[in-house]
Amino acid sequence: METTPIVNKERPKVILTGASGYIGQNLLKKLKEDYDVIALSRHGDSKENEEHVEWRSCDFYSTGDALEALQGADYAFYLIHSMMPTAKLTQGNFEDMDAILADNFARAARKNGIGHIVYLSGIVPEDLPEEKLSRHLRSRLEVQRILESSGVPVTTIRAGLIVGPQGSSFPILYKLVQRLPIMTLPTWTRTETHAIALDDVLNALKNSIGNEEVKGRAVDVGGPDVMSYKEMLRQMSEVLGVKRRFIDVPFLTVNLSKIWVTLITGSTREMAYPLIESLIHPMVANPERMVDGISNGQTSFKEAAQAALDKERQEKVEAERKSQESSKPEKSKPTLTATAVKKSSVRSVQRVTLPEGKDAHWAGQYYLEWLGKALGPFIRVHTGEDGVSRVYIRFLSRPILELSYDPVKSGEDRAVYLITGGMFANAKDAHSGRLEFLMIPETSDCVVAIHDYLPAMPWFLYKYTQAKLHLIVMYAFRKHLEHTRTLGRSSTSEKASGSVGTPASVEAQS
Repeated sequence: METTPIVNKERPKVILTGASGYIGQNLLKKLKEDYDVIALSRHGDSKENEEHVEWRSCDFYSTGDALEALQGADYAFYLIHSMMPTAKLTQGNFEDMDAILADNFARAARKNGIGHIVYLSGIVPEDLPEEKLSRHLRSRLEVQRILESSGVPVTTIRAGLIVGPQGSSFPILYKLVQRLPIMTLPTWTRTETHAIALDDVLNALKNSIGNEEVKGRAVDVGGPDVMSYKEMLRQMSEVLGVKRRFIDVPFLTVNLSKIWVTLITGSTREMAYPLIESLIHPMVANPERMVDGISNGQTSFKEAAQAALDKERQEKVEAERKSQESSKPEKSKPTLTATAVKKSSVRSVQRVTLPEGKDAHWAGQYYLEWLGKALGPFIRVHTGEDGVSRVYIRFLSRPILELSYDPVKSGEDRAVYLITGGMFANAKDAHSGRLEFLMIPETSDCVVAIHDYLPAMPWFLYKYTQAKLHLIVMYAFRKHLEHTRTLGRSSTSEKASGSVGTPASVEAQS
């Protein structure tokens, strides 16, 4: 009996964040075989749609962008990382920026009814307390918790070093072996890691989406080889067909390693430093976190390294051929966001810890009140009946900044103030600058962020005056909140021990 093939069967629709990145662009090729893919990128408008692939532009620092971009999908992959700057001037660390991105994504996923999130993270050592982990791994854990706070089922795929062309860690390894005939190896190079081929990671991600068995779980993945970084360097030299001498030394620290690795490989500090800090931890898949059909990569390190180098050479030849065929370089379609970022946009992100029981809305109001008091001899802040807070330099009648509370963009655990004017803001251009206060789920931490701010003063002058002053003010605000929390704890302790009365300063600040 012949079976009639099913035609026009509806395919699940999947969101792919970071679709133009290293992992994303390779995963896209696999996903479009079985899914309709909504591919997201900061500059998705410059991409051409194709069969089963729809490109959308999305800046996940914007809650509105995130909410709109995640519409109409069943599942989503979270492949976003913020190690590289996204503005002409970026102040702050990648951990705080990753927290903002994850929170905006998580809220948008919940509101759009996404049924499952698959998130690519790093292997986390089981026997280390979180405070002793590297900044990179702590941030990966925090992002996982933020995604899970959305209520959408999350599967976290945890991988060690991913072996493939481009990427982050593998090219560093390759360049070290390629460029150094003699290598002095610090103690961290004897740490074991569990490398995995790019194709094995892609299969793990694809096999996880919509998989009921792994919803709500963290799954470790790894290839067939567990080895030290020293052994990895040795095998890499065999793949390249070069002789290298390795000298073990006990005194090179991770901090020194960060410097010489960036110098030798040409990697950026933003990318290389957090990754190298993580190398002190053994990153080996935990058998208890492994799942058949997802966790066990089949490609050896040597095979994966050879395939990565072959692919890189092939891509270079193809790029040269296309360059010769076309006399004009391909240009991206210009967008207002891309133009603004290139010109003079600012992103400044700092984290503070609020007193117990306080939230982002309190933080926003309190910050403006504190600003006028702390800088009283120089600055005054006035909030009018129209709800606009205006910041003045003493004795000047025109405000330097106008901050308008936005009830639409604000919400649960978030307060947003639009930068709507003032002498310091470039209001002539389409200005989407804003000051946001965002609570990190299930903590007392609040991220205070300036996004897409366009300063009016000349760039050089701004960079070394107003930008520096903002960092000093935020540092003072963080210290003030720490002092407030300390006084609050002391007051609570006194009450618990039977003392009567509360310091007036605590009452005023609470």
